[in-house]
Amino acid sequence: MTGTMVRFAVLVVLLVCLMGALLPAAVHAQAHAPAVPPISHGSTIDQGIAYVMLFMALVLTYIIHPLDANPYYLF
Repeated sequence: MTGTMVRFAVLVVLLVCLMGALLPAAVHAQAHAPAVPPISHGSTIDQGIAYVMLFMALVLTYIIHPLDANPYYLF
């Protein structure tokens, strides 16, 4: 047998041994318990408030900025 055939045979034997070692653990595996849904949605509410405040700041910026850029405003 050549060197590559010996390496291939060793690789096949190692893979068969590895599969044989992992198979019994996989047979007795159990599914995880279902996750408990969160009671409080505080972070979601906080994020919603932050988005509203950012949107208001954006709108106010684009309403006030043209007034500052116009040299002929009456205020």
